[in-house]
Amino acid sequence: MGRILCRKRWRGSRVSSFLGSEVGVMGSLFHWDTCWRTVPFSVPTNSSSAVSSRTRPWPKFMNWARMDSCYAAASFKEKQSENKDTDVRNMAEAGGEHALFGLMKQRFLSFKNHKYMKELEHFQALSKAQYPKFMVIACADSRVCPSNILGFQPGEAFMIRNIANLVPLMKNGPSECNAALEFAVTTLEVENILVIGHSSCAGIENLMKIQEDVESRSFINKWVTNGNVAKLRTKAATAHLSFAQQCRFCEKESINQSLLNMLSYPWIEDKVRSGLLSLHGGYYNFSSCTFEKWTLDFNGCTVNEESSSYVIKEQEFWS
Repeated sequence: MGRILCRKRWRGSRVSSFLGSEVGVMGSLFHWDTCWRTVPFSVPTNSSSAVSSRTRPWPKFMNWARMDSCYAAASFKEKQSENKDTDVRNMAEAGGEHALFGLMKQRFLSFKNHKYMKELEHFQALSKAQYPKFMVIACADSRVCPSNILGFQPGEAFMIRNIANLVPLMKNGPSECNAALEFAVTTLEVENILVIGHSSCAGIENLMKIQEDVESRSFINKWVTNGNVAKLRTKAATAHLSFAQQCRFCEKESINQSLLNMLSYPWIEDKVRSGLLSLHGGYYNFSSCTFEKWTLDFNGCTVNEESSSYVIKEQEFWS
């Protein structure tokens, strides 16, 4: 967390612009300049797209191993790599703690030999200081890894992940999320904050199911109520739609509510107002492998105790 004198050298040398050309490798990129107001998202008509968290299949380590041949240990000769890859799959199929950590060990050694050692100078500089341009707030869902989806490399993004990628209001008191926000904005001086939501979010589904007049002792229920404003907006706008469609709508609406909530922190609002910090939203649909990105238009936003509204700009759709 410390700083070094070579800040100027490393501030932008290793960091790519992920809201532009770098992520374009995911596919075609389309751009709309028009701003959306208050409730900007279209709602899908296929109610079968939402999947309950209780029925989602658990990803198998053996499938992950098949996806990338570089998991074979680099210390073995190339001729032996095929046999080693078979051994890794066999460990995963065998199950048990030893097999899983054996696979994890192979992944670590692959990272060390194929990436760390090849970029040793970069990693040695990172060991002394970090100068990320991004802070990313994403869901804790195991299927939504920002580094995998958007290609963030070590040193490029300061990240925090929580249930439903929510940002609470400042008045709600200290939390792990706003502690990370404070460090990222005031110490690391990030230039962008990106809140990433996703399809089939169990946290948002839970939020939409909570009965207002029932008190709960669940930590999950207490946390997701940080998205209550988004829930109320969703209910008002989608009363005629199915529950699955309402959840999809709220997944996106809650992202914008989190962006608005960040403006309740003076040290964030001041930097956004002065143009030193930009707030962005992102939505990853892992069923279709598409990504939506937009930016909060600060000048069009209204934030007060009675009501709030937002405008977004620079929309892009990657498919």
